[in-house]
Amino acid sequence: MTSFSLENYGILNSSYNWQLTPYELQKIIVQKKMGFETKSGALAITTGFFTGRSPEDRFIVKDSITEQKVWWDEKFNQSFDTEKFNDLYQKVVQYLSGKTLYIRDGYLCSDKRYQLNVRSISEYPWSDLFIHNLFLRFSNLKIISPDWLLFCVPGFQANPIEDGTRNKNFSILNFSKKIILIGGSGYTGEIKKSIFSVLNFILPIYKNVFPMHCAANVGKCNKDTALFFGLSGTGKTTISNDVNRNLIGDDEHGWTYDDIIFNFEGGCYAKILGISQKNEPMIYHAIRKGAMLENVIFDKKTREVDFLNDTITQNMRISYPIYFIKNIEKKLLSSNIKNIFFLTYDAFGVLPPISKLNRAQSYYYFLLGYTSKVAGTELNIKNPKATFSSCFGAPFMPLHPVKYTKMLMKKLDNTQINVWMINTGLISERTGCRIKLDDTRKIVQNALNGILSEVPYEKYPIFNFQIPKYCPGVFSNILNPKNLWKNKKIYQDQIKILAKKFIQHFNIYRQYTDENISSGEPILE
Repeated sequence: MTSFSLENYGILNSSYNWQLTPYELQKIIVQKKMGFETKSGALAITTGFFTGRSPEDRFIVKDSITEQKVWWDEKFNQSFDTEKFNDLYQKVVQYLSGKTLYIRDGYLCSDKRYQLNVRSISEYPWSDLFIHNLFLRFSNLKIISPDWLLFCVPGFQANPIEDGTRNKNFSILNFSKKIILIGGSGYTGEIKKSIFSVLNFILPIYKNVFPMHCAANVGKCNKDTALFFGLSGTGKTTISNDVNRNLIGDDEHGWTYDDIIFNFEGGCYAKILGISQKNEPMIYHAIRKGAMLENVIFDKKTREVDFLNDTITQNMRISYPIYFIKNIEKKLLSSNIKNIFFLTYDAFGVLPPISKLNRAQSYYYFLLGYTSKVAGTELNIKNPKATFSSCFGAPFMPLHPVKYTKMLMKKLDNTQINVWMINTGLISERTGCRIKLDDTRKIVQNALNGILSEVPYEKYPIFNFQIPKYCPGVFSNILNPKNLWKNKKIYQDQIKILAKKFIQHFNIYRQYTDENISSGEPILE
């Protein structure tokens, strides 16, 4: 076994396991009673108190690199003092001293021109298994020269008064030292999104690469690439996993100066509440040994997982290497971008199942990143609540949202790329009347095949979208929500309420934009 010294990081008297295989890790996790093997062979673990990310506990060290570049705000890009970071780092490595740790060398970015080598040091073996599944893996075991260090220490809790954190848990990025500290939370999504945040800063600033919170796939015959932007619950992972196309990745990608789309990751992290073999065959097939299930309920005797049981959380998850998916683009990169889809869950039932956006609308709706929080997703959410997450990923975007939007504008300039908005949420006034997944798949497929370029369109009021009057395989009456509302007055009122929310939220960015973006705004007469 190749060796190196943890003392270089200030960790004393510790042993470590380096680059263990998934099966070795699973055996250790089961032996330590930190998880259980399910009937399918997949490992099941619980992440403790945190079953989701805590974006308001994410910090960026303010220093000479970040001070003038990061868009500082009190919600996501909170500043952290350099000296406080140094003191907290010493506490973390002291906490890790004397323990048996799990070390992994992996990398990010499938386009080797932008490869970022990362060494992770984890307190728990299942954190290491997650990193194996999500990061890109070296074909040969070797000690790397890491570009970044990632410390994952769920058992360590900060003292907010003394350490400068908001709570006992924290995720802190230091671009000068190239270190990520994650403590107090066992939720593995903190690992994934921390390194995503790093890339969202590095790539646009230093590499002229447009980073995107999106899925991507490519046609098997035409080799046309499609991008799927969307927030949690909009169906980004489900819809991009298409048996007729090859998956490039389900969540995080870069768009290069020479129009290559490449995956940041080497794995997938999918929500699995209610998953079935019929609706999500590709993801369902990935539930096997080597994959890790989070916060699921299963029968202790049969080891059968109940994917409908959300007793622990609605945010039950699975992580697995991307090669667990049968249809993948082997190099995890492609070109020839033809279609972009903005996925939104509209809980107000007034956005059409598909709308074709002009360029100004494309920029406007990308900048705002609209979806809805619905009952059960967060505490105290009882009625639909519109939410906006700029660039479809505000918690992970260190730069000003308009900077990312202008990168999209440059990419779309003088191209024939189609941009569509897809509503995967409600399409009528009836509570729970969500558009059928099968209908959404057919609509997307018709857009990808170019069929929707040949059908007649009509203008949708206030938002001024172009919506198709006909879509093969789908009942035409669902294409315009107006057809499904019995009370037309309430329908008109709901459209205006939602449009006002867009206008109000755009006021945050209005001073930073020009007519290229603002002319995509809804018009209230």
